[in-house]
This record gives sequence, C-alpha cells and structure tokens, in this order.
Amino acid sequence: MLYILAGGVVGLAVGLTGIGGGSLMTPLLLAFGFPLHIAVGTDLLYATLTKAGGVVAHTRIKSVRWDLVWRMAAGSLPAAVVTILILYLFFDQPEQYSGLITTTLGFTLILTSAAIIFRSQLVQLASSQRGYDENRMHLMLPFLGAVLGVLVTLSSVGAGAIATAMLLIAYPALRGINVVGTDIAHAVPLTFCAGLGHLFLGNVDFLLLLALLIGSLPAVSVGARLSKFVPDKFMRPLLATALCGIGIKFAFF
Repeated sequence: MLYILAGGVVGLAVGLTGIGGGSLMTPLLLAFGFPLHIAVGTDLLYATLTKAGGVVAHTRIKSVRWDLVWRMAAGSLPAAVVTILILYLFFDQPEQYSGLITTTLGFTLILTSAAIIFRSQLVQLASSQRGYDENRMHLMLPFLGAVLGVLVTLSSVGAGAIATAMLLIAYPALRGINVVGTDIAHAVPLTFCAGLGHLFLGNVDFLLLLALLIGSLPAVSVGARLSKFVPDKFMRPLLATALCGIGIKFAFF
C-alpha cells in the first residue's frame, strides 16, 4: 500500500506540473530504502509505461516531430546500450557502480531543476537567436541525444526536463505542443531501452513496478484535471528547489 501511495503521489505531481516522474520517483524509492540500482532500473520501466499513453495522445493530435525523435534516438539508444554494456563488462556487482550512479543522479537532478526554473528564459534565449541554422542543429542532435542517453541510463532522470531544454534551445521555432510531444515520443524508447538493459543486469523489481503503476496511472489523470486550479508559477519553482536540494545531496555528500 505504501508503494501504491508513492506511485499516486508522483503521478499526481506529474499531472499537476507536467514534469517527468523519474526525477521524483528515484529519490523517493531511495528514501524507502531500495538499493540504488533497483530504484533506477525499476523507475526506467515505470517511466516507459506511464508515458506510453502520452505518445498515443500526442500522435493523434499530430504534435510529434518524428524526424527529430529519430535523430535524437540515433544518439541516445546506442549510448544507452553502450552504457549498459560497460556496467556489465567492467563491474561484477551492482554495489561497485553505485558511486557512479549516485554522482550521475545528483548532477542530473541539478540539471533538471535548472531546466525547470529557467524554462521561460530558455524560450526567450532561443527565440532571440540570430543566424540560426536548422541543418547544423540536425547534425548536432544525435550527439545531444547520446549525452542524454548516458544520463538517463545511469540515473533514470532527464528524459523529460533536460530533453525539453535541448529542444527549446536547438529549435527555437518549434511550438510548445511540438516540444512536449517530441520529448515524450523520444522518452519512451529511450527509457524502454535503458530499462531492458537494467532488466538484463537484474535491476528491476516487478512487484514494486506493479504497485507504483497501480497508484500512478489514475493519479496522473486526476492531477491533470486539478492543474487548472493550481498556479504553475508556484508549483514548478517549489518542485525545482526540492530536486536541486536532493541533487546536491547525491552529488556532493
């Protein structure tokens, strides 16, 4: 029941703020005492299943730029596979790479909080760019995707907020609804690939995953309905501050 409640709390927050559950769920599972590798692996598959419905919805309203999804995935999916292979080949036990995951989780949470706090500034910066060359951005996107793939595979965090920040900067003319749709459409295959890798490593707790989904799936819908009554200008800074504090703890302490 506790894990169902945790899934409900995270699902409600996702529905209210639109921010991905990974940045909330992994620290919460660690607070419950789950090993770091189990928290990350389980959260990746949790993110895949919770965001899959969003891909269907955004596909129906034609808000996904599939060309950008494929370009990001061309870098992020191979990077996820290589990261999993490195963990498998160079470490005998999960405890041996827990320090790497902890540090990556901390810095990724800090980056996520910065992306949330400075979202409006990123939009203004992107819109004021001069000499913008979309073809050059097309070439850079797989490399940005590769960085994202490593971060997400090691920490389960960043597929939402950090990817959104990348798209906002790289494609200033992209409409907000297209940024969201493209981000979600890319997050599902990335978290699925990384989640399968962690499943191969034995880092997924299926009973925990089921309990989290039972709580989160209905809560996301409730949160989305309540979001119109809760000012976004209060929720996002509050959430970003909490994530930044947690990130600093993991990164430096």
